[in-house]
Amino acid sequence: MFKKIGPGVLVAAAFVGPGTITVCTLAGVRFGYTLIWAVLLSILATMILQEMAGRIGVVSQNGLVDVIKDELKVKWIKNTIIGIVLGAILIGNAAYEAGNIGGATLGLEGLFGQKGLASFYPLIIGGFAFLLLWFSSYKTLEKIFVGLVGVMGICFVVSAILTKPSISEIVKGTFVPGLPEDSLLMVIALVGTTVVPYNLFLHASLAKEKWKSKNELKAVKWDTIISIALGGLVSIAILITASAAPLQDVSNVMDMAKGLEPLFGKSAIYFMGVGLLAAGITSAITAPLAAAFVASSCFGWDEGMGNKKFKLIWSLVLFFGVFFLSFDITPIQIIQFAQIANGILLPVMAILLLWIVNKKSIMGNHKNSLIQNVLGFIIVGFAIFLGTKSILKVIGLF
Repeated sequence: MFKKIGPGVLVAAAFVGPGTITVCTLAGVRFGYTLIWAVLLSILATMILQEMAGRIGVVSQNGLVDVIKDELKVKWIKNTIIGIVLGAILIGNAAYEAGNIGGATLGLEGLFGQKGLASFYPLIIGGFAFLLLWFSSYKTLEKIFVGLVGVMGICFVVSAILTKPSISEIVKGTFVPGLPEDSLLMVIALVGTTVVPYNLFLHASLAKEKWKSKNELKAVKWDTIISIALGGLVSIAILITASAAPLQDVSNVMDMAKGLEPLFGKSAIYFMGVGLLAAGITSAITAPLAAAFVASSCFGWDEGMGNKKFKLIWSLVLFFGVFFLSFDITPIQIIQFAQIANGILLPVMAILLLWIVNKKSIMGNHKNSLIQNVLGFIIVGFAIFLGTKSILKVIGLF
C-alpha cells in the first residue's frame, strides 16, 4: 500500500505550508488544545474533496479544467469560470509564493542564523526549487516529497511529544467541539488554510500522471486518506506544541521555538527550523506546479510537464516569489484580488466537483454514492460560507 503513495503526499505538502503552520501556532498559543476539532474537521473536508478530484483525474484521464471545459456548454459560463480559475491560481499563487519562500527562509535563519548569507536565503530557496522542478520527472518529485513530508512530520511530532502534552486535554479538544470567546475567526482560518482550491487542480492532474486505469481507484482513495491524514497529524502536532509553549503570543513558528528553547535547549530551534524549511520548500514547489497545470489545461498545451510553456509558467511564479521577498515588496492589490478570486473559486469548484462526480457519462460506475453526496453537500455549504467570509473580509465588511 505504501508503495502506491503518490499525489496525495504532494497535496499534503502543499497545504501544510508556512501559512498553515503559523495559523496552527497561533491557535495553540491563544486557545490551547480547544480547537483541535477544527483541524480534524478541515482534514476530513479536504479528504472528501481531494478524493473526488483524484477520482475524476483517473477516470477521465484529464485535468479538472479540461473536464470543466468539456462539460460546460454555455460559452459565457465556461469563460467566466476559466477566467476565475486563471485569476485565482496563476495570479494568486504568484502573489502567495513569497510567503512560501519566506517560510523556508525562516527555517534557514533558525538553523544557520541571520548573518553571512542570510540576505541570499530567498535566492537559495528559489534556486533549489527551480532545479528540482526543471530536472525532475513526476516520479522523482514524488520520491523527494515523500522524504520532505516525512522529515516535516518527524520534526513536528517529536516537538509535540517533547512538550509532554495532556492526553486527556487532547482527546477533549479533538472530540468535544468548543468555541472559546473570540475563537470563531481562528476556526475559519484553520479550515480555510487547509481546504485550498488549487490543490484540487493539482491532485487531479497528478493522479492522471500516476494512474492510468480505473482499476487503481482503490489506490487513489488510500493515497488520499493516508497522505492527508499525515498532513493533518503535522498540523495537530504544531497546535499541541504551541499549546505547551510558555508564550502569550507569537507571529510565526520560529518565535515558538525560541519560547521552547529554555525547556528543550537548541533542539527546539533545530527541530522547528528543519520542519519549517521542509514545509516552505514543498509549498514553494507545489504552488508553481499547480499554476502550470492549470495554465496548461486552460490553454490546451500538450506534452505535460516537459512542455516549454508549462515550464515558463512555474518559472514565472517562482521568480515573482523570490523577487517580492528579496526586495520586501508586498503586492497588496494583487493579493486582495487573489483573495477575492479564491473566495469565489472555492465554492464554485466544490459545486462543480459534486456535479462532475455524479455524471454517469464521465464517471460511469464510479460516480458518488449517497453517503459521499450527503458529505459533499455539507462541504459545499461550508465552502460557500468560507468563500463569502473571505470576500467580505477583503472588502472590509467582516
